[in-house]
Amino acid sequence: MQDISKIRNIAIIGHGSCGKTSLAEAMLYTAGKIKRLGKVDEGTSALDFEDEEIKRNVSINNSFHNYSWKKHDVYFMDTPGDDNFLNEAYVATQVVDGAVFIIGAVLGVKGQTIKFADFIASRKLPSLIMINKLDRERADFTRTIDQIKESLPVTPVILHLPIGEEDSFRGLVDLVSQKAYLFDESGKGTLVETDIPDDMADDVALYRESLMEQVAETDDDLIEKFLEDGELSQEDLQSGLKGGVASGAIVPVCLGAATSNFGTSALLDVINDIMPSPADRPNFIGVDKNGEPVERKAAADEKFSAQVFKTMADPYAGRLTIFRIYSGTLSGDTFYNSSKETDERFGQLFIPEGKEQRAVESAGPGMIVAVAKLKETTTGDTLCDASAPIIYDDLDVMEPVISYAIRASKGDEEKLFSSITRMLDEDLTLRLSREPQTGEVLISGVGKVHLDVVGAKIKRKFGVEMELSLPKVPYKETIRGTATVQGKHKKQSGGRGQFGDCTVEIGPNSGKGFEFEDKIVGGVIPQQYRPAVEKGILEAMEKGVMAGYPVVDIKVSLIDGSYHNVDSSEMAFKIAGSLAFKKGAQEAGLVLLEPFMNMTIVVGKEHVGDIMGDLNSRRGKVMGMDADQGREIIKAQVPQAEVLLYAADLTAMTGGLGTFTVSFSHYEEVPAMIAEKVVAANQAE
Repeated sequence: MQDISKIRNIAIIGHGSCGKTSLAEAMLYTAGKIKRLGKVDEGTSALDFEDEEIKRNVSINNSFHNYSWKKHDVYFMDTPGDDNFLNEAYVATQVVDGAVFIIGAVLGVKGQTIKFADFIASRKLPSLIMINKLDRERADFTRTIDQIKESLPVTPVILHLPIGEEDSFRGLVDLVSQKAYLFDESGKGTLVETDIPDDMADDVALYRESLMEQVAETDDDLIEKFLEDGELSQEDLQSGLKGGVASGAIVPVCLGAATSNFGTSALLDVINDIMPSPADRPNFIGVDKNGEPVERKAAADEKFSAQVFKTMADPYAGRLTIFRIYSGTLSGDTFYNSSKETDERFGQLFIPEGKEQRAVESAGPGMIVAVAKLKETTTGDTLCDASAPIIYDDLDVMEPVISYAIRASKGDEEKLFSSITRMLDEDLTLRLSREPQTGEVLISGVGKVHLDVVGAKIKRKFGVEMELSLPKVPYKETIRGTATVQGKHKKQSGGRGQFGDCTVEIGPNSGKGFEFEDKIVGGVIPQQYRPAVEKGILEAMEKGVMAGYPVVDIKVSLIDGSYHNVDSSEMAFKIAGSLAFKKGAQEAGLVLLEPFMNMTIVVGKEHVGDIMGDLNSRRGKVMGMDADQGREIIKAQVPQAEVLLYAADLTAMTGGLGTFTVSFSHYEEVPAMIAEKVVAANQAE
């Protein structure tokens, strides 16, 4: 087994189109793990290999690989940056030991960058920043650094200065070693030592002074040494940087251009020298079977423990279960699933490498490994040694915010739903539900693109097409007034006739559902027929009166009626009850009710005015406001009909900076003008 101190486990994170996958590709190529440098735009990347990723030129799933560099083994995840697939990165930050945070030098800090920085800060995850695309037109290193300082909850510490800019970007100065390097123009990723350019000498001195100050401030001994000697040695800087990164006090900044493979080897050195190993991280805390806290340290001789953070569905290979090992060594062919309290047997142990898997005999702390065809294990489960059970906290996942009604395009509903069920294992942000009132089956996700991609995967993997449509809003009807009405059903057509006659009082029963009261005195309606009146009313309520929506919250009292010795029957009184209800509801004044949703919207201060105005235009009511870490939290109640597509609208209004959650709140009366349109549309349908 590899020395734990020489293992690194990182997630590559950043906004869409910042070059994460290109950088990961360059890292693999420079380390000699792959023989040619693939291109995302050409669909030849080792990491974006699914059809949907190649077609869209974006990462959709976390992909996994590893490389060896200067006696260190590095396991990494390349994460998506698109808002629709943000959960992949969110989960990755929960299981890795560090993050390489990519920011494009042209686009700079974007909405997603701030979201990712918040993930990292909330987890106190050690990280470093790589400013990418410095060879592009309009790339600006200084502007990007300023944006990082202004917008992100991090303290950036610059390790490298660029030599040249845009198409003249040709090298870097390492402020720790005070050496300058030019990039190998052939794209091999290597560096050629050179003299520090004369016109950069003053900047190098200034930035190195700042570097020493920032590193010294992270450690009492170092600040004492810096104040006494006026400087820190290269060894002091290295150890200070490592300690400051591990504690989250500072975030080093490197630079490069991934598609040209500029600066990659310098980044690989920084990952080795400064990022923490599993052993440098705090012990992992879970609970035993009695719920008591227990710890595991990242050591090969500890009891084995791991957590499943990804399940991939494959129509041929079955489910591929991917997990991060926290402690101990896994070998053999079984482990204990403490979340499900069952032993699981597996065949081969693999290390995932892009679309391939490499078989291994054993694996230890920090490694990302996979097994196929487990029967009970699902994402989030803890795997461990049966002699020392431990259960780690469930993974946090992002809640879905958009729902669509689904059906199979060629009517193969059973195949569609079995396919979606398999996708639910793979994608924790997906939900499948049935709306009991409308009868529609709903699929929920974090965006329309997210659901489109799920549909494309299902079609490719399982051969069934999923059609999406906007869900029907589950309106309801109720009454505001009271009425006393007679319902009479009389039919004579030779032989035995039908006769049922009832008089009812009908009125509102706000918030208390349906209530039926039998106030008959004497035998004007025999006892055996009275429940039929209630049954007829309930059936009529279900079908609605005004627009075909269920009627709710009413009280009905049966007060009078008459019957016929021969012609009366349960069916006749059921019809009479239904007639009485429909007539009474119309006389009492029917109104339409609509569902209101609780919304919590998180945006920057600069967007609050736009959000408030937009909520007002959607008939929303702002219930309160709060602030947290420079973000504004708006709580509102908004009609469901007005927020079916809110996810895309919020992204447009805030440039991807806003987030929201939504849940059902209550029903309220629909304004008359809107109710008329809803009724007309329903009748037309």
